[in-house]
Amino acid sequence: MALVSCVKAKRPSATAARDLYTSPLFLALRAYAITHADAWYVLSAEHGLLRPDQVVAPYERTLNGMPKCDRLAWAGRVKSQLVQVLPTGAEVVLLAGARYREGLEPLLRAAGFSVTVPLEGLSIGKQLQKLKQSLATGSDA
Repeated sequence: MALVSCVKAKRPSATAARDLYTSPLFLALRAYAITHADAWYVLSAEHGLLRPDQVVAPYERTLNGMPKCDRLAWAGRVKSQLVQVLPTGAEVVLLAGARYREGLEPLLRAAGFSVTVPLEGLSIGKQLQKLKQSLATGSDA
C-alpha cells in the first residue's frame, strides 16, 4: 500500500481526493502509487486518511505549521484509520514529506508494518526527477 501526502495546490471545488490535488509532485506521486502499489491513499492534514475516490472540499491545513504535539495527534489518528484498511504485516510505501512521516512512520513500524520511504532526503526537484525516471522505466524509485 502507498500513502501519498496532500499538497497545497488544489482544485477550487469539492472533488475526489485523487483529483483534488494538482501540483506536479502530487501527480507524479499518484502515478507512482498507482503503478507500484496494490492500493493507495492520500494523507490529508485536514482529514487524515482519504480513499482516492472520497470526495472532499479544498482546505488550507498543513502539518508544516502545526505544533509537534498536534502533528503527533494527527499521526495517531491516521494510524487508527490505517489499521482498519491495512492487512496484518503489510508493506507501506510512504510517499510523503518529513512532517507527514515523523509521527506516522514509528507508529506503523511499532504496529508490525514494513515501511519504505523511497524518496527520503530528496528535494522536490530530485523527487520529481526520480519519479519520472521510475515511471518511464517501470522500476522502483
